[in-house]
Parts: sequence; C-alpha cells; structure tokens
Amino acid sequence: MVEIVGVGFMKTGKTYYFDPAGEQLELGDMVIVETARGLELGHILIANKMIDDDELVAPLKPVERKATDDDLKRYKENLAKRDGAMEVCAEKIAKHGLEMKLIDVEFMIDGSKIVFYFSADGRVDFRELAKDLAGHFHNRIELRQIGVRDEAKLLGGIGICGRPLCCSKWLHDFQPVSIKMAKQQNLSLNPTKISGTCGRLMCCLNFEDKTYKELRKGMPKDNERVETPDGLAKVINVDYFNGKINTRGIEIDPETGEEIFSQEIKSYSKNEIKRRKQKSKKGDHNQDEDITDEIKGVDEFADDADIRELEELMRDF
Repeated sequence: MVEIVGVGFMKTGKTYYFDPAGEQLELGDMVIVETARGLELGHILIANKMIDDDELVAPLKPVERKATDDDLKRYKENLAKRDGAMEVCAEKIAKHGLEMKLIDVEFMIDGSKIVFYFSADGRVDFRELAKDLAGHFHNRIELRQIGVRDEAKLLGGIGICGRPLCCSKWLHDFQPVSIKMAKQQNLSLNPTKISGTCGRLMCCLNFEDKTYKELRKGMPKDNERVETPDGLAKVINVDYFNGKINTRGIEIDPETGEEIFSQEIKSYSKNEIKRRKQKSKKGDHNQDEDITDEIKGVDEFADDADIRELEELMRDF
C-alpha cells in the first residue's frame, strides 16, 4: 500500500497521483507540484488516501509544497500577461509567414519558461520564431503543436447536444472513434452530422458503442430474409432498444416465382424468428440453413466500400 493525493490542473479534468510527502492535504487545497513541463499550480481532488501499489503506472513525484500567497499572486499575474503574449506571438507568426494557428499560452508558475500551443496541418519549422520570442520575452520558450481535439479541449465550447464539450469538462483521455461505430448505430454517414466541434468524429459515438454491440447480438440486418411464425419475411428495420424486429411477409408467385411483399408490417422478438444463413461468395453454403452463431463483430454491419469512402471524406472535412 502507498499513500497518495490526487491533483488536478486548471486546463485538464484528469486526476494525477502524487506523494503527499508526509503532509495532510485537504480537498481543494492549492499545491505546487512538478510535472513534465515544470512546476505547476494544482488543486487537491483526492485527499490523502492509501491505494495498492499495482494501481500506480509510474513512480510518484512528491508534492513540492502548499501554494503560498506569493504563488497565487504570481499565477494571477501570469493570467493577466496571457493576452499580451498571445498578441506578440500572433504578430511574430505573421512576420515569419508560418502556417500555424495559435491556440493558447501558459506561463510556468516558477517563471522557468513560457509554453505556446498551436495547431497546424503538418510539420512547422518554428526555430526562428522561437528565437524571436525568446529575444522578446527574455525567457525560455517552448512551442508545442497539438491536434484539433486537444484544441477543442483547451478552448472549450458547446456541442450539438447543447451541453459543454465533454473533452473540456470531464473526458480525461481521447479514445479511438471509427466510422464503424456510426454505421452500427444506424446514423447518417454524413460528416457534418457525426462530427464534433473539432471536426473529428464525435467522442459520444464511443460512449454508446458497447451498448449497441450488445443489443445487436443475434439480431438480423435490414433487408435480411428470416423465418417467422407466419412464414418467410423480409426485415424492414430493427428497434434495438425495444428488441423488436419489424418485417413484411413474403409470398412466392407460383407462376413467375417472384417475391410478393405484404403491405402489413409485423413485429417479432429475436426469439420468435430464425435467421437464414447467407450465401458465401463461392455459393457453397445452403441458404436455408439456420444461423447458429451469434454476430461477433461490427464488421458484419459495415460495408467496407462505404467506410473507405467516408474516411476519405473525413480527411478533407
């Protein structure tokens, strides 16, 4: 067992573990801790607590000290200097003709360096810009390129749901999001409708993915032929949340052999139907065999050609 405290920072909702170094810290206390960027001001989100050693992913760094009045004063002064530093940096970027978008600037609490965050489509040679900024501010300069999702996390905003962006409020780490998730959730494969403020696929697609995977197990696809208590039928659509499969009955014209679809739509549960095994590409399987295996992956619901086409659209969006 090891004693830890959880520390959060102003621009991230993630909680990091630190060694309290024998000091009793209370929820909300402001502290100075050392991170990969230098000394930073944080606040206690988890008071002194014992956890198992296997919960740690890296050696603990100690809390340097409780934040003093001077630390808090310096932090406020740094915030006051932010807008001026942004203007200077924007002018320098224009002067050097660099294709980059300035996002934010952060002054380290100990005055060791100034970090400028920017986004760009590709690699940017900012060596001359860094020298120019160092000469102006007389301080160590770090230019850090971030992605569009990190940009949205830093700036914040309102999503299409009308609520603050998840990434700027509570989402700690970005998880992979794929077109297959949108396909599985029967969403319109329109980039403008399934993309977030950042221009990438909405993170909430990932939140609901496991639920949809579970609901779709053993369910037929749209337009699939199934055996029902009333005979052969075609699946019109599936209501996954209510577990209902909406179908139209099929009759075979004795003269032409063509399928005739009933105008009446009937609903069945998953247990009331039998799925018919689809023919393979080589046609070596009997189409009338009952399906015995459950659907095991999202791939069965995704058309590879559609996915590749949409991924190309997303690159240009």
